[in-house]
Amino acid sequence: MLIQRPVDLRPSEITPPELYARRREFLKTVAVLSAAALLPPTLRGDLAQAADDDLKPTPYKDITAYNNFYEFGPSKTDPAESAGHLKTKPWTVTVEGLCEKPGQYALEDFLAPHPPEERIYRLRCVEAWSMVVPWLGIPLGKILPRFQPTASAKYVAFTTLLDPAQMPGQRTRLLDWPYIEGLRMDEAMHPLTLLATGLYGKELPNQNGAPLRLVVPWKYGFKSIKSIVKIRFTEEQPRTSWVSENPGEYGFYANVNPEVDHPRWSQKRERRIGDLFRRDTLPFNGYAEQVAGLYAHMDLRRNF
Repeated sequence: MLIQRPVDLRPSEITPPELYARRREFLKTVAVLSAAALLPPTLRGDLAQAADDDLKPTPYKDITAYNNFYEFGPSKTDPAESAGHLKTKPWTVTVEGLCEKPGQYALEDFLAPHPPEERIYRLRCVEAWSMVVPWLGIPLGKILPRFQPTASAKYVAFTTLLDPAQMPGQRTRLLDWPYIEGLRMDEAMHPLTLLATGLYGKELPNQNGAPLRLVVPWKYGFKSIKSIVKIRFTEEQPRTSWVSENPGEYGFYANVNPEVDHPRWSQKRERRIGDLFRRDTLPFNGYAEQVAGLYAHMDLRRNF
């Protein structure tokens, strides 16, 4: 199957979000009905409801209008209102630290030769809201080995663009800019970890972190650093922005754990954007089967 990069797509080739969602629902329904035919009648309804609830994409207008991107302001609507003038072309990513091939790379060279893949992931935010986003991106684990991290590299730190002229939120003291996030190397290399370049078959909108953002679907949304300009391999755990700002509320690992409440609200339930009612929050955001082994010997209440 030919997979085109978002920059190669003509407007006529982009599926409208509404049709995209309907196409995914149709394919999902076919899969569910095929599986249900093999089950006892009492289990068929539960299977169909679970499949529909879990990965029905959030509408494009909601994904792109309700965002956390503090570089453009603290309100959920600030990014969509203020990010339009961010210049994302050309874009350079600096690679440094404990690796054999550091340097400054044009975005196209940094991502080459891997075409983006389509991934539909839940995105869970610490404020108890969530979305389901059809991302386009490249697994981080396909990109990092190119730079030959050394055996001493235990973590990867990421840095957002620092440009107060384009990012009005950086003119405030909300955080100690630039924004920094980090992952342990095994987390960064996990197949679910994605460097996203688009969503809904389109280039990534500025308010969603253009042109390059991290997506770690089993963690809270603040780990998904946006507009990345630097990647650094380190031996020590990086001092990330929210841990620096408020370590009692935001831990380095940020794994979705319904049993660990934020000091100011419960994490046991969440509201999917567009839904009327709340639903139970799933451990590791529903990806426990794939990732729980990364933390088998950790106390996830202390390492939150």
